[in-house]
Order: sequence, then structure tokens, then C-alpha cells
Amino acid sequence: MKKSSVKQILFDLLCVLTAGIIVGSAYYFFQNSNGFAPGGVGGLATMTYHFLQDKVSWSLLMVAFNLPIFILVSIIIDKKLGGMLTLYLLVQSITPQIYQILGANPYSLATSGEDFNIVFASIATGVISGFGFSMMLRRFGASGGTYGISALIKHFKPEQNIAYVSFVMDASVVAIAFFVYGMKVTPVICTLLNLFIANIIVDRGLSGIKNGYRFEIVTSDPETLAQELITKLHRGVTKVQVHGMYSGTDKYMLVCIVNKRQIGEVMRIIKNHPDTFASFSKANEVFGNFKQQV
Repeated sequence: MKKSSVKQILFDLLCVLTAGIIVGSAYYFFQNSNGFAPGGVGGLATMTYHFLQDKVSWSLLMVAFNLPIFILVSIIIDKKLGGMLTLYLLVQSITPQIYQILGANPYSLATSGEDFNIVFASIATGVISGFGFSMMLRRFGASGGTYGISALIKHFKPEQNIAYVSFVMDASVVAIAFFVYGMKVTPVICTLLNLFIANIIVDRGLSGIKNGYRFEIVTSDPETLAQELITKLHRGVTKVQVHGMYSGTDKYMLVCIVNKRQIGEVMRIIKNHPDTFASFSKANEVFGNFKQQV
């Protein structure tokens, strides 16, 4: 086996273990003891755990609900992906058991009296678990049983639009939560809030942590402007020759990627060059070293 392949497998395992611990921690400390559910297959397992009044462990139910799906993914779709999802499930399910053995108190038990508000718990669950989900999605394109169901449907019916699967699963969890948690509105609101925040964190994680802003500057004096950008911002600049269709003249476009704190400085520099047109847009992910070596 090549050295690069070993490194990739080790990184995959590290990602799976980290994501599993993060999500399992969120569920133990903030979700399971506070009367609301996450989305998807995990939400169905959590509500079953609540409905059975703790007669069966949450970890066992998570495995029972998700493992058959991941086994089918491993057999039918992709062995490596199915294996990684299974390991992620096991780590996620075992983590709460370890905390319980260590005697760690969930958030509801650590907070006294009736002043405790499960809204805080749902927010914390969404933020923390969303970070774990985004790690799995960035690395493997999957983070739970709902993906497995979608992948299996797509395999047997390639023409089928599976965009509805996640929506149906989450909507089902929200609807069932009303009846499972004593026909109260608060658990339903907390379930919705948890789903909403987790999706925001996932979107943020998938859009990239190392982002920047791409300036496209059209100018007739590229050398002076480029030198000023390089000197003051320590960023690389790319020069492209362009032709203005309205004016019929040849000019140059400078492309420069900066971070958020440097946007104002770029605008100040551009204002000193009257014969200049510029626009900028967000770059969700920046690869490599876009900073000038100084």
C-alpha cells in the first residue's frame, strides 16, 4: 500500500472518530435529557428512546435504526463509505455511554430548578452537532441514515428525484415529536430550532472556513495599481488583458483575493485611481497560498 494511501486512510479515520465524538457529545449533554429530537433517522431513534421511557438505551436504538441502512450502503453502494459511516455511528453511539460511566451530568441535570430552558439545549445541540455533520459531509459526502436511504433510492431508481427525502424525514420527526413529547409545542419548536441551526452550521462548514473576497479591477494603469496592492496588502495580483465592448478600447483586469479585513483598504486604493472600475464577490474556499511571500 502506498504511503499516500495510508495517510489518507488515517486521516479518514481521524475525521470519523472526531465527528462521532462531537455529535455523540452534543446528544448526551444537550439533547437526550431535554425532550426534543434531531432530524432524520437519528430523530426517530431518539423519540423511540423517549417513548419507551428509557427501557432501552439510546445508543442501542441509534445502532438498531441506522446500522441496517449502512450495511446496505456498504453492500450495494460503496464498501469504504459504508464502513466509515458504520464506524461513525458506533463512535457516536458509544460516546454517551462513556460519559455516563464517567458520571458526567447532562446540561439539564447540571442546571437547577424550573428555570432551565430547553431552548438553550436545542441551540447548543444544533451548533455542536452541525459542526460534526459538516466534517463528515466535507470528507465523505454523507453524515447519517437519511443519506443512506437517499443513496439506496437513487441506486435502484436513478431517474427519481431524491431531494425530497431529507425534507420528508425531518418533517416526519417534527410532526411525530408533538405526540411523543406530550402534545406540547415547546419540544416541536426546539426540534425545529435544532434542525435550523444545524443546517446553518453545515452550510457554513461546506462553504469553507478559509474564504476570501475576489476583486476584479479593470484599469488602464495596471502596473501602478498592482504594485500598490502588492505592497500594501501583501497579496498576489493577476493581470489579464481585456477589451471594452462599449468603449472599444483595450484595458487590463487585475484579479486579487483578499480577506474580509482588507476590503476597506482595497477600496481606498481603488479610489486613488479614477480611471478604474471594480467589483468583488465572495470566494467560499481559497486553496493554496494566496499571500505574497515577504
